[in-house]
Amino acid sequence: MSQHPYRLAVIVGSTREGRFAPVIANWFTRQAERHPEIALDVIDLDTVRPYELRHGSEEYASYAKRVDEADAFVVITPEYNHSFPAPLKHAIDLLHSPWQAKPVGFVSYGGISGGLRAVEQLRLVFAELHATTVRETVSFALAGTLFDDAGHLHDPAPAAQAADTLLAQLSWWAVTLREARAARPYGE
Repeated sequence: MSQHPYRLAVIVGSTREGRFAPVIANWFTRQAERHPEIALDVIDLDTVRPYELRHGSEEYASYAKRVDEADAFVVITPEYNHSFPAPLKHAIDLLHSPWQAKPVGFVSYGGISGGLRAVEQLRLVFAELHATTVRETVSFALAGTLFDDAGHLHDPAPAAQAADTLLAQLSWWAVTLREARAARPYGE
């Protein structure tokens, strides 16, 4: 592993009122913080408000810079109607080259499928942007029943193991692709 931490942008993809996303995001960031090779940047789309971003604005430039500076991404997404939220799609589509040659992992939640149908669609979107999605995911079926009122899992071991597996794959890809982009910028 590289001696320099890699920057992991955690993108919180839900902006709905009453969303469960902060519970999932807080859980995942606690997992990621246990890994010294990771420098976290949480990009909450409820704060970024992708539909309000205008090219040339300071807010757009800030968002674009954060995505560009990331070495890897974890997208936290719910599943709505067998897909992912529209604000997440808009946030992804606002940029092109900052996603290229970078790995993307997923933490999903939802009903019985745990958000996996949303993840499968996101894999197609990121493939079109020349990003590499990692195989392992963290998925929470019926997520609201798995966490207590303080945002802690009733049975944390399986999800923690899944997060560690995801982060191990993501770390390998993040460092490898960062070194490759430094040696030879993507697209040249």
